[in-house]
Order: sequence, then C-alpha cells, then structure tokens
Amino acid sequence: MDANETATVRGWDPLVKLTHWGIALAVLVNGVFTEEGSDWHVWVGTGMAALLLVRLLWGFIGPKEARFSAFPPSPTRAADHVADIVAGRKLAHASHNGLGALMAYALWATLGVVAVTGFLMSGVPGTASARVEAPMVPAVTAPLAPVAEEADEEREEADEAEEGEGGEGAEGGEGPEWIEEVHEVAANLLFVLAALHIGGVLFETRRSGPAVIRRMTGGVRG
Repeated sequence: MDANETATVRGWDPLVKLTHWGIALAVLVNGVFTEEGSDWHVWVGTGMAALLLVRLLWGFIGPKEARFSAFPPSPTRAADHVADIVAGRKLAHASHNGLGALMAYALWATLGVVAVTGFLMSGVPGTASARVEAPMVPAVTAPLAPVAEEADEEREEADEAEEGEGGEGAEGGEGPEWIEEVHEVAANLLFVLAALHIGGVLFETRRSGPAVIRRMTGGVRG
C-alpha cells in the first residue's frame, strides 16, 4: 500500500504502547539511576521482565497488527525494505517493516537474556538483601567461646575444601561470575540496540513523516 493512498493504518493499541514505553523507562532507570545489585535495580528489572512477558503473550492473542504473524523475522523482508529506501519508495506498513521486525526480535531476545541472568543472580526480589542483612547469631557466652571458635575453624576448612574441589569447574565458565558476565554483555548490547532503534525511528520519521512516531504516541496514520 502506498503512503499516498487514502487508507489508514491504525496506531498501536494501548497495551503495546504501555509495554513499549514501560520497558524503555525501566531500561533507562536501571542503566542510569540505580546501582547494580541494589533492591531498586532488582525490582525495576523484575517489572521490566513482567512487561516483556505481557508483550510476548500479546503477540499471540493481541490485535492483528500486534501479533508475531504480522511481522515475522524475515531477512528477505528486511532486504526488500532496504531496496525500498534506496529506490525512494515510501510504503505504509500495518505493523513493523522488515528492518523494524528484525530489531524488535533482537531487542526482545536481549531483554530476555538480561532478565533471566538477572534473576539467576538475585533470585526473588527482596530475598537477597534479607539473606545479607539477617540478624547475627547472638554472641556466645565466655564458657562456650572455645567451642564456637573450633566450630568456625571446621567450617572454614570445609569451605576451603569445597573451593578446591570446585575450582576446576569454575574455570570452565559455570557459576555466578559467568552469569554476571553474560548479564553485563547483554545489558551493553541492549543499549546499542536501543540506540540503533532510536536512530531507525528518526530516519523513518524524516523519510516518511511524523506518522511513524504518532503510531506509538497516540494518533492514527493516514
């Protein structure tokens, strides 16, 4: 359908707008304002993951243009869109164009990795801090102090033995450090993809008009 035709393309439905802007806000807050590992960081990340799950579910049961079937991840469609740009053709899309579809799936996949690795590191929100800040066991009385010291030494020896047995496995990339590295790489990739996404929106807005932005902010496209 040519952009000059009178048929209209509706703006995105309210749930798509809510999840889109909610996820964008969560990424911004956790990337700029919260400290990694803090309760706020964990809670914001949990909210982001919840919004992502809602959007993915909406991709199966939502309106036609919001469903995955309306914008499959197709390199062929992406190449066709590049050809349209080169030829100066401006086509209206009921859903994402070919390049936009690939970007959407890349963003969702990266968000999923960030959410899963974040959960593996922190667990259920609020519990990590509870474990760290749990009240200390009351100090033992003087007659029991030698017994407590001996028990502490035995625990330390057991911990050292466990570390020695698991050292080789840790070097293989299994464990919290590996998960943390994946989380950090995915988070950095997410910012790169977000920047490319914003750049693509600005480019399409300049090429085809402000209707590209109006679809996600409230208006309909004519």
